[in-house]
Amino acid sequence: MSLIQVTDLSFTYEGSSDPVFEHVTFQLDTDWKLGFTGRNGRGKTTFLNLLRNLMEYTGSIISSVTFDYFPYEVEDQEAQTLDIINSILGDCPYWELKRELTKLQVSEEALYRPYNTLSNGERTKVLLAALFLREGSFLLIDEPTNHLDREGRKLVSQYLNSKKGFILVSHDRKFLDDSVDHILSINRADIEVQKGNFSAWYENRQKKDQYEQSENQRLKKDIRHLEAAARQSGEWADKVEATKIGKKSMIYETSIDTRAYVGEKSRRMQMRRKNLERRQNQAIEDKRGLLKNIEEAEDLKLYPLKHHSDRLLALKDVVPYYGSPVCGPVSLILEQGQRVSLQGQNGSGKTTILKLILGDKDPDSPIAYHGTIELASGLKISYVSQDTSFLKGSLTEYGMQCGVDDSLFKALLRKLDFSRAQFQKPLETYSEGQKKKILIARSLCEQAHLYIWDEPLNFIDIYSRIQIENLIRKFQPSMLFVEHDEFFTQNAGARIVTVRTLQS
Repeated sequence: MSLIQVTDLSFTYEGSSDPVFEHVTFQLDTDWKLGFTGRNGRGKTTFLNLLRNLMEYTGSIISSVTFDYFPYEVEDQEAQTLDIINSILGDCPYWELKRELTKLQVSEEALYRPYNTLSNGERTKVLLAALFLREGSFLLIDEPTNHLDREGRKLVSQYLNSKKGFILVSHDRKFLDDSVDHILSINRADIEVQKGNFSAWYENRQKKDQYEQSENQRLKKDIRHLEAAARQSGEWADKVEATKIGKKSMIYETSIDTRAYVGEKSRRMQMRRKNLERRQNQAIEDKRGLLKNIEEAEDLKLYPLKHHSDRLLALKDVVPYYGSPVCGPVSLILEQGQRVSLQGQNGSGKTTILKLILGDKDPDSPIAYHGTIELASGLKISYVSQDTSFLKGSLTEYGMQCGVDDSLFKALLRKLDFSRAQFQKPLETYSEGQKKKILIARSLCEQAHLYIWDEPLNFIDIYSRIQIENLIRKFQPSMLFVEHDEFFTQNAGARIVTVRTLQS
């Protein structure tokens, strides 16, 4: 066991006036299985880069371990997988590598194939196995779930839980729960480290937020009462003070004892006024220390269209073809107000099914199919794709191209934790999570009968996921989506339809 000691760390990107980290201090144990969470753009990947000494910062990071980063960059994608692993590990006994791959259910045959022929899920597992075999290293794992289906996530989470000595960046709550024993969280106002999995941390976070909100309400009430009392006390003090001078004081001139009584009464009233003001100022000061760290997750809105037909979509024994069958037969019925989640292994054909429903007309790669697809007449569909690479130019221009209201579009993005300054930046400079939020916000601006979303939550932070879940529960839109986040599927109240590969 050793410690990673972070002391007085500050970092600001060149050209920016807003610091990413400002005088933060904490320590981590290298034996921990550490989940790393926080809103998009808060600096999770930046902190991993600082640990690797890739950027200059002030303060200090002291550690006796070396850091390895996942995803590992493979330069020669056509090289044999075993050669790539050997370049990472050097002289590692083959039986150790085989043991790790067996735990991850990767066949030995994959080692003797070119790396670029492996699926994204196989690449994730192979590289994790190799990096964990490097002795004396602390592994920085940056969002490994984006290329893993539900079964792959379950397998990798079990694998990580059997290890120690890593930081895992992930927005999949169940994956975090099954993988880690500590949480490192970048909050609005600080960085905190807490023992336990994500659910335990989130429960404590909610309790703390609820306490601060109730304490804030109490202090606001106290301040109002103190202000009223101070006003009344001030009026009384002023009246008593007025009897010491001017016309009112003349009736007391013949009695020294009376003048002394009035003076003492005035002094006490002034002290009462000052005490009330002091208590009021202290309550205001106490209130200032609250609510600074509460994540603002405002409710989102959606106005789905109501269709005249109850049944919006029906598939019966649909088998897509690209020269040969892509998957086994798919059948489903989606009625108004229902949500259906397409599940299946990576590469099983889920996106292809969505493209068929959307009437995809790609001339370079046309999709043929057997079976029947029935769409309700006049059906309006809002689509969110996996791909974000087409996002270029300005946010305003993109909104105009899509025909969405600019004010509504940006208001939704503000609720999803975008700053106003972000609106002025080119879309190419946005993080992957921010690009996904743009697609979702644009879809929420569109009035549609059916919302079709293809892996919408890749890279999106946990608070935004919860906002979207709350939206779906409240407005009950008709949806067909592909998403491997198990908590999201459950909370959206979706029925699961499995797309099976031809081998399964």
